[in-house]
Amino acid sequence: MLILDIEASGVNYDKHSIVSIGALDFDNPTNQFYAECRVWDGAHLDPEGLEVCGFTEEQVTDLNKMSEAELVRNFTDWSKDFADRTLTGQNVSFDRDMLRAATGRAGYDWNFAHRTIDTHTLCWMHMIKAGLPPPIDEEHKRSALNLDAVLNYCGIPEEPQPHNALTGALCHAEIVSRLLHNKKLLPEFEQYEIPWL
Repeated sequence: MLILDIEASGVNYDKHSIVSIGALDFDNPTNQFYAECRVWDGAHLDPEGLEVCGFTEEQVTDLNKMSEAELVRNFTDWSKDFADRTLTGQNVSFDRDMLRAATGRAGYDWNFAHRTIDTHTLCWMHMIKAGLPPPIDEEHKRSALNLDAVLNYCGIPEEPQPHNALTGALCHAEIVSRLLHNKKLLPEFEQYEIPWL
């Protein structure tokens, strides 16, 4: 699996830009990727979106940073020889669609699969199989299993703020290992016990 987390200037992949990518190869977790870029010319900047990932407008428009197109090329080149490039993460359809839009803007061929593995779904299933009711957001009448809730269920503290793409990818990888294999994966989380063991 290719564990992926993208930070962006907003949530609309047609209007917003990638600002950073964090990733790792689940089969070889020391093989990690992190890079930042400037937004593409004309990209919208959502102040709330930038606040979530801790970037300023000056940082995401810095002409000394690589372009979004260069970032996408570097990421694709880094991952091209993985045995399994199935994109995996929390709400990973967002990351996939943002990456696909950036790939299209760059004029590159899309060579990742449409199918993904979502840690939200893995956690929901794990809870159901354990006889536990997944939490529901009563106001919006939908799942309340955001990343922090999934981390807590897996015995891990909430993700540090602001969000960082590599930190997010590390969290996703640890979640996958615990939910699928009942095993710790990364030294960053070794101190946290798996609650259901």
